[in-house]
Amino acid sequence: MSITPEVSTPSAAEIRPLSIGPVQLDSPVVQAALSGYSDLPMRVISRRLGAPYALCEVMLDKVIVETRNRGRRSLKIAEEEHPVGGQLMGSDPQMFGPASLRLVESGFDVIDINFGCPVKKVLGRCRGGFHLSQPEIALEIVSRVRDAVPDEIPVSVKMRRGIDDSDESRDRFFEIFDGAFDRGVAAITVHGRTVEQRYNGPSNWDFLRELKQHAGPRTILGSGDLFTAQACIDMLRYTGVDGVTVARGAIGNPWIFSEARALLAGQPLPPPPSVHAQREVIAEHFRLAEECYGPVRSSRMLRKNGIQYAQLHPQSEEVRKAFIACKDPDDWQAAFDRWYREDLPGRVPPQEEPPPLACGLPAATGSV
Repeated sequence: MSITPEVSTPSAAEIRPLSIGPVQLDSPVVQAALSGYSDLPMRVISRRLGAPYALCEVMLDKVIVETRNRGRRSLKIAEEEHPVGGQLMGSDPQMFGPASLRLVESGFDVIDINFGCPVKKVLGRCRGGFHLSQPEIALEIVSRVRDAVPDEIPVSVKMRRGIDDSDESRDRFFEIFDGAFDRGVAAITVHGRTVEQRYNGPSNWDFLRELKQHAGPRTILGSGDLFTAQACIDMLRYTGVDGVTVARGAIGNPWIFSEARALLAGQPLPPPPSVHAQREVIAEHFRLAEECYGPVRSSRMLRKNGIQYAQLHPQSEEVRKAFIACKDPDDWQAAFDRWYREDLPGRVPPQEEPPPLACGLPAATGSV
């Protein structure tokens, strides 16, 4: 379950650097792969606001290998992003080696394997979290990726704590977990929910605590129910994991990374960004998206981001409706002119969970 323990904010002296193999990070709070969201614009914004590392949205191995032109935009990396991780998902172990090598050739610094996506369509195609039911295939995938990429490129894995809560599922989890480290992975991220839970119910932080005790010095990152900077600190302190990955909690709130840095340094939680601070970041997010996709497509794509950014605005519901109506750059400018002209204090985002991600959908449909 998600825990909010009675803990004090750690001092700067207690910060442990996070390492993913040779990749050294100066903060243990990183951005997860977010299907449909963590493209180049979002990753750049998150990095500028304090994330030491970010993962691209998950890509299908066969899309990367077989349709190079369709995958080209998803392979684009900004120079300021490094280190950046590329995440792969698929069903055929033989496709993972060539796909991971393509990611390395494109400049990704870490190759991450997705064994965690719980979306029904993905499971039905024997991808993502489905592999937790077949340790032999999962470990073959790990070996193929590790053997394909250069030694200096770390390989990591994303898992959930099992298919379900059965003893058989738990045994399979640990077979994959320990076997992946034996085959040379540098780090494993574990979500505290099962595949069967999908995005429902609390994340089991007690399991993550037990897992870190089992793992010893091996690098473990925790995931699940990280919607505030304080939750990130609480997970680090309670479970003992080496790092945490922020997923849905970063959508529309990239300031969560700078807030986490402040707490880790023993400073007070910063106030929510003002309306003008929000405007600056949203405008830059839009500019980066225009560079990637063009003005018309980026206007449509960014509506989902705008809806989440609106949660920090003091008139959030009105701003949300304005962003939903945006269809072109003129609409976006009109929304900015109306709702972001006056510099008002921002508000703390509500604590209800954002909608689930359509894990694997962008790559499956060929969009990026």
